[in-house]
Amino acid sequence: MYSPDLLLTMYRKMLLARRFEEKAGQAYGLKKIQGFCHLYIGQEAVVVGVNEALRPTDQVMTAYRDHVHPLVRGADAGMLMAELYGKDTGYSKGKGGSMHLFDIEHNFYGGYGIVGGQIPLAAGMAFASKYRGEDRVTVCSFGDAASNQGALHETFNMAAKWKLPVIYIVENNKYGMGTDVSRVTAEPELYKRAASYRMRGEKVDGMDVLKVYDVMKDLVDHVRKGHGPVLLEAQTYRFRGHSMSDAATYRTKEEVEQEKGHDPITTLRAYITKQKIAPEAQFELIDEDVKREIDQAMTFADESPEPPLEDVWKHTWVEDGEPDERPRQRVRGVEVTWPTFPSQFEVKWDLEPKSPVAAPAAVQQKKGAA
Repeated sequence: MYSPDLLLTMYRKMLLARRFEEKAGQAYGLKKIQGFCHLYIGQEAVVVGVNEALRPTDQVMTAYRDHVHPLVRGADAGMLMAELYGKDTGYSKGKGGSMHLFDIEHNFYGGYGIVGGQIPLAAGMAFASKYRGEDRVTVCSFGDAASNQGALHETFNMAAKWKLPVIYIVENNKYGMGTDVSRVTAEPELYKRAASYRMRGEKVDGMDVLKVYDVMKDLVDHVRKGHGPVLLEAQTYRFRGHSMSDAATYRTKEEVEQEKGHDPITTLRAYITKQKIAPEAQFELIDEDVKREIDQAMTFADESPEPPLEDVWKHTWVEDGEPDERPRQRVRGVEVTWPTFPSQFEVKWDLEPKSPVAAPAAVQQKKGAA
């Protein structure tokens, strides 16, 4: 059912995400990373299962727990860590930091610090794709607490009305900061909200990368065929606090240890071993390769220069005629493929039907009487 290449790719990407976040946490403790820092440890099955079901040209955005989203899409680990450090070699020259990563080369359009702020933006990107007749799907993930933002309901209504090609993924890790989702949400099964907008709603075990991948393949096909938006609830769990400053005293050690028994990385490794797809030696090679990549990323971030002081007011807005900066080309000297969008195209979609809507019967009777 699953190719050995797919399974081992998923394993490597989840392990890469885990090791990156562990090192980010260590760097934060050493004050090399400052400000906010939200780790993704425990939730790796969601981001990897989702992205393996997408095309490279599909568009992705998420909230501020965003480090590994561009990483699993192919971003440079060293440049990502440099961005967390606030270094000049980061993807945004250190000006985005932990909560505002962008990698346009790989169609990753941001982490957003405003809770739920990415939700309407994703609808806008999906709107543009449909308007231009592109075969692109937009995926937008957010946390369970963001599901109570008013912008979500406004956006779902519009996205469903216009059948926009967008998949919304609520990564339900059970706690909005320190509050259990069931304490603040009348219907804690969040996927059921889709029914209010005649959207398709699904839930999945977000600790199992294969289950996430399977449901996403189906949902991507559903959306790409023009059936409109989807809401997927991935039930997952973060092993660390909400952020590095959160001691997570609102949950017991027993609960955390129980959830760690469903670690998505060890679960996939056990599956691969049981299916006799790869020997233990191959896992060791992958582990060593990932460790080497992360060590190189840390060295790169440590040795990278600080942004020059004269750049403090630059990049506030784009000047007329200013060309795009391609980060990996600027930092690594690598020729990159940049996303393109048609500037001239035939519009194949009307927002609203052209035929007039009939007036209510009471109004028609009044006109007849006159």
